[in-house]
Amino acid sequence: MKLLIKNGLLVTPDKTYKADILSEEGVIARIDKNISEKADEIINAEGKYVFSGGVDVHTHLNLALGDRKVSDGFYHGTVAAAFGGTTTIIDHPEAGEKDCSLHHQPDMYKKNLEKEAVIDYAVHGVFQRVDDAVLKEIPELINDGIPSMKVYCTYDNMLTYNAIEKVIDVMDSSGGLTAFHAEDDAVIKELQKKYGDEGRLEPIYHAKSRPDFSEADAIKQILKTAKGRPVYIVHLSTKKGLQVIKKAKAVGQAVIAETCPQYLLLTEERYNDPDGAKYIMAPPLRKQEDCDALWEGLADGTIDIVATDHCSFSYADKVKFGKDDFRRTPGGCPGVETRVPLLYSEGVAKGRITLERFSALISENPAKKMGLYPRKGSLAVGSDADFFIMDTDISRKISVNTLHHKCDYTPFEGYEATGWPVTAVSRGEVIVNNGRFTGKRGRGVFLPRTPSKKED
Repeated sequence: MKLLIKNGLLVTPDKTYKADILSEEGVIARIDKNISEKADEIINAEGKYVFSGGVDVHTHLNLALGDRKVSDGFYHGTVAAAFGGTTTIIDHPEAGEKDCSLHHQPDMYKKNLEKEAVIDYAVHGVFQRVDDAVLKEIPELINDGIPSMKVYCTYDNMLTYNAIEKVIDVMDSSGGLTAFHAEDDAVIKELQKKYGDEGRLEPIYHAKSRPDFSEADAIKQILKTAKGRPVYIVHLSTKKGLQVIKKAKAVGQAVIAETCPQYLLLTEERYNDPDGAKYIMAPPLRKQEDCDALWEGLADGTIDIVATDHCSFSYADKVKFGKDDFRRTPGGCPGVETRVPLLYSEGVAKGRITLERFSALISENPAKKMGLYPRKGSLAVGSDADFFIMDTDISRKISVNTLHHKCDYTPFEGYEATGWPVTAVSRGEVIVNNGRFTGKRGRGVFLPRTPSKKED
């Protein structure tokens, strides 16, 4: 099958230029001006931007924690992603049953994604303990195409820094990349107990129990333990954490930094709203000065990736499980469909980042850092024909009633966003066009990855 996209403004991290794109059998076959070759389908992108398909490397589309389960699942979650211009996801599994193998959760997720995903996908591994058997599995999982694995520095399945050092040793020697949820567990537990004992259990105390220095201190300890080996800090939320990473990069530390739209746009004041439980997530929302610093980090290159940490526990479940006690509230928020329009509207349209930088943050950088490039994240001959077409003349308020995820709210309700994806193409197949989903359940394919250990 041949697909021809004509007259679009192609945007890459290096330049923006007018050209046509011809895809054949799922890959980009030609990029040129005025391609006249016959095609099975032709889309006129006159006056619109054409980007390489979005790559969201941090989602929790099917997370289940006991009797608490996110709203979407892999089908509805990937449909929402496609409407948001994202054509590739990398999903984070939760911890599995006690003493399960390192392969257990990624293998289970791959099987479920194979049946449900409408876009292409990969998965991360997750550490929930460290012993000889787990360490032996690391190179095996990497050889299976899953070279990034996550460590939690808080929660029930957190690792000690002695265990983390063992993990990094084997990950580094095997060519893997260790991802970190960076919060200081001791600080959090102490403050949660303090506020609990004082009866301060409203949502605002969720933020107060996870202060900015808990993130910065955890990042410092991670970098100290890594001793120069590559690490990946997910969902960066604070100015203090950003400063630690900036200093580390300045002296050559290989560290990848990711943030999310909620940390760029929302502040802890939301926790004082009547529906403040909606915004309980970890790390929590911060202050305006943190948002401002993160925007600067996007512009100057300190932050490499904008992902979502999409984790769609419903507001109904947040109230059900966490009524009168923030510590019991399932954490997370949806965002896979709004990442692209929000970053364009609040970033490019408001002059905080360039159009080309936007392209890097949502597509090329995540593809490169996570070992998907140049198959993904690239507008080049031979790359997968993954695109989204954006109409910057479209301006509308974000509403849960018009989004395609299954969650009963969006944290960005009422935000006026200018610039929306109108067409999404995955491996040469149009799966979203002008408000209609035209893809099929289970059409996505697994993407084995081999990320480089060095910074690109």
